[in-house]
Amino acid sequence: MTKVNMIKTKPSNTRLRRLAIISQGLHNTSPFGKGESGTLNTIKHLGYVQLDSISVIQRAHHHVLSSRIPNYTPEFCDNLLAHRCIFEYWAHAAAFLPIDAFRYSLPYKHAIKSGQKHWYKNPDRKLMQELLARIKIDGPLRARDISKDINTGDTKQTGWWDWKPAKKALEQLYMEGDLMVSSRDGFQKSYDLTERVLPDSINTNMPTDEEMASYLLNQQLNAYGFTTLKGITYLRRNPALRKAAKTLVLDKLNTGELIEINVGNDDSFFVNADAFEQSANRISHRMRFLSPFDNLVIQRERLKNAFNYHFQLECYLPEDKRKYGYFSLPILYKDAFIGRMDCKAHRKIKLLEIKALHVENLDFDLQEMLDAFVKAIRPFIDFQACNSLILNQVYPHTLEQAFQDAIKVIT
Repeated sequence: MTKVNMIKTKPSNTRLRRLAIISQGLHNTSPFGKGESGTLNTIKHLGYVQLDSISVIQRAHHHVLSSRIPNYTPEFCDNLLAHRCIFEYWAHAAAFLPIDAFRYSLPYKHAIKSGQKHWYKNPDRKLMQELLARIKIDGPLRARDISKDINTGDTKQTGWWDWKPAKKALEQLYMEGDLMVSSRDGFQKSYDLTERVLPDSINTNMPTDEEMASYLLNQQLNAYGFTTLKGITYLRRNPALRKAAKTLVLDKLNTGELIEINVGNDDSFFVNADAFEQSANRISHRMRFLSPFDNLVIQRERLKNAFNYHFQLECYLPEDKRKYGYFSLPILYKDAFIGRMDCKAHRKIKLLEIKALHVENLDFDLQEMLDAFVKAIRPFIDFQACNSLILNQVYPHTLEQAFQDAIKVIT
């Protein structure tokens, strides 16, 4: 890529890291407010919050939000969804998004509906129409409601011959945009017609590639402070969109709105020209245990380049291939990632088990780090609906006794 407006004085990695942490709202206790309004402000600022079904600890979207909102509870998201302040769809993965961003979900829906992309190959169009007709008459439908129809043995029920095809048809309608998630009960979703869920005031004009590129670039700069070309269109395999994003970045480099920072590898960061003009905000000395799906860490290559932190979620690996554990959490302390923690919430006995705690950065005062760990783990235990803690292993082993002694005030 042509080097235009390359920054003359390369900012330190410390300033880049702090820009990212501040942009992510991880620099103080309540950057976006509290309660439901703070939750909505957080989702708007980040652009999306990723959903995931893994439940060894509190699910990903709640974990991400609790890292930024004091006394967060899952009901906040349920209420925002019910009040049509947010909606659920695909960003680079399943996510909660601000309702004002609805039009930017339309290109993906159109691509699936037109067959340019496939959610399920050869979807059952007849069954999809039957589902739509039922929802139109009877109202919102949950996937598990279909299974009830199967089990009744009522011959008057038509169309629900097999739960799995019906569930696929329901999801296909959702991904194509005919249905939206109208409410949630935990991880049980209710689907309704889009026309009945979407507020009348929402813009439904299909964005151009240029508009989409601008939206994604602004989202990245707002939520992270800087971005890469790959990061703008992260996991979006659309050549026209990628071309539009590259053109937009070049234009903004030429006008001086963006500057380019070479970070010593084949990639470059793009930053708003005034990003480093303000004095760097003070970073909290608090420790945070982040979700593997947290917005700060989800782009692994960017994380590696900016923070020199390599992270892989190992639950998808065979057990004998795991180094850190099934569901290890990145540990952020001050402005650096210092390790990871593999844990599991045993909800029936209200016990949080830390299976393994890996400390990889020892460039800090040990006692201060231990104090920060204890202060962070107490609310984390509460958020998992637990009231006790067990710590099995610490790496390096020379730190084990220090951590065991530190958590005695909790256990």
